[in-house]
Amino acid sequence: MMMKTINAATCALVLVDYQARLMPAIHDASAVVATAVRLAQAARVLEIPVLGTEQNPAGLGPNAQQVKALCGRTVSKTHFNACADGLVEALHGAKASCDQVVVAGCEAHVCMLQTALGLLRAGKQVWVVENASGSRRPSDHAAAMRRLAAAGATIVTHEMVLFEWLDDCKHPRFKEVLELIKAAD
Repeated sequence: MMMKTINAATCALVLVDYQARLMPAIHDASAVVATAVRLAQAARVLEIPVLGTEQNPAGLGPNAQQVKALCGRTVSKTHFNACADGLVEALHGAKASCDQVVVAGCEAHVCMLQTALGLLRAGKQVWVVENASGSRRPSDHAAAMRRLAAAGATIVTHEMVLFEWLDDCKHPRFKEVLELIKAAD
């Protein structure tokens, strides 16, 4: 089986439910949010669409401001799987040739998992960013990653995604993305 690599030209980034009221309950939330922000910043530099989702925002409130500000569009949802509330259509609206989706979010074992599974069912190639996803309990996070890998998603870290998006150190935006990577160290 040939492993696919992430192609920035056909890819979008989806950030699932980084809602401010939820984040205090997420294990290592500050690192999870910071990594999601770094991913979104790099996506914006590389002109890759960034979409967010918010679970029942009337009850849980909006995404954390630093995440929401980087999303070109945010899909409000009541289903745990954002695809049931228009995510696939929003992806096609953001980029006509979008067949690859990088996904990260909270809770990893609920909304992020069900959204990634929905994207797989919709025929998308899915990469799940493990270190930009969170759950209240590390055991739930780990179980979500195992289940997603078994379902056909590729589990990655944010740096794996960033360097695949760049593809070459001669990329015209390489230095800008490298600065985002170095800023985290």
